[in-house]
Amino acid sequence: MRSAPASADSPSRAVADGARGNAWRWLRTLAAGVVPGDRSRLSILIYHRVLSSPDALNDWDPTAAEFEGQIRALSRFFTPLPLGEAVERLRNGTLPAHAVCVSFDDGYRDNVDAALPILRRYGVPATFFIATGYLNGGRMWNDTVIESIRSCEAADLNLTALGLGTVPLSTRQLRRKAISRILAALKHLPGAEREAKVAAIEAAAAGTLPRDLMMRDQDVRALRAAGMEIGAHTVTHPILTRLAPADARREIDQSRERLAAILGERVSLFAYPNGKPGQDYAAEHVGMVRDAGFTAAVSTAWGVASTNSDLFQLPRFTPWDRRPAKFALRLLLNRRNPRPVVV
Repeated sequence: MRSAPASADSPSRAVADGARGNAWRWLRTLAAGVVPGDRSRLSILIYHRVLSSPDALNDWDPTAAEFEGQIRALSRFFTPLPLGEAVERLRNGTLPAHAVCVSFDDGYRDNVDAALPILRRYGVPATFFIATGYLNGGRMWNDTVIESIRSCEAADLNLTALGLGTVPLSTRQLRRKAISRILAALKHLPGAEREAKVAAIEAAAAGTLPRDLMMRDQDVRALRAAGMEIGAHTVTHPILTRLAPADARREIDQSRERLAAILGERVSLFAYPNGKPGQDYAAEHVGMVRDAGFTAAVSTAWGVASTNSDLFQLPRFTPWDRRPAKFALRLLLNRRNPRPVVV
């Protein structure tokens, strides 16, 4: 038999509240002195989606409840800044202590539906990097794979013709394993080959896939009207090192132009797709971003930016802990080791 929950003034609740209070006080003390030279360091967090409710096939993106705990921790122990302002203050040496920025990649609709109300509730700004080719009903290739596996009614999916064998799908765990294996197998293929295989997987799964995963033009405008920043993330989210130089430049330039047309203002921030230095983008792409008129760009190299960082290769780091106190602690400890990003 389940015991009754403790009342707000019960001894057990008081002990629990006291323990939580002590943990937060300890974190506050740690935040005040653990990182020498903290005013010269900038943490940039990277998110993709915020799930309105738990998803049995997605255990890597936070739920809205988990995200709220993280944002609450940021508002209590850090100094959240818009990325554009933070970059300028990093450049001129005027960052506040425990400076942090929040960023989202790709342009998922749940950024507006689930994340934005939480960000506004705690007064935390964020930058949303949009892959413009998926606006208004598009779907990224990885989501086509995920949703194909989700919607498939068969216990096994025959992908032998694609070199992936027969994929068992009889349990949620097997579906999760299938998604991970397929995504890893396709991620670094040339774009045309990957798209052909993804289309074949969709056809073999024979399910009905959603068309509302990504933002619409009006969502981008709504984010900006709410005080958020909008950055470019190419058109089709390619791995830039796999493209001819002219195609890479076109992806970079056209994404900026499209967003500027939607917003009626200049777009000055960029995020490299996938974002691993030397693997997903190279020095020539850094030059293209600079030449396109952006003022800063972010990678997915884990670390914390410092006054020595290249403003066109800023590192990002998101603690993987779901509990707010551990999330804040890991973010604090990460600030002790600034690492330059170089290609």
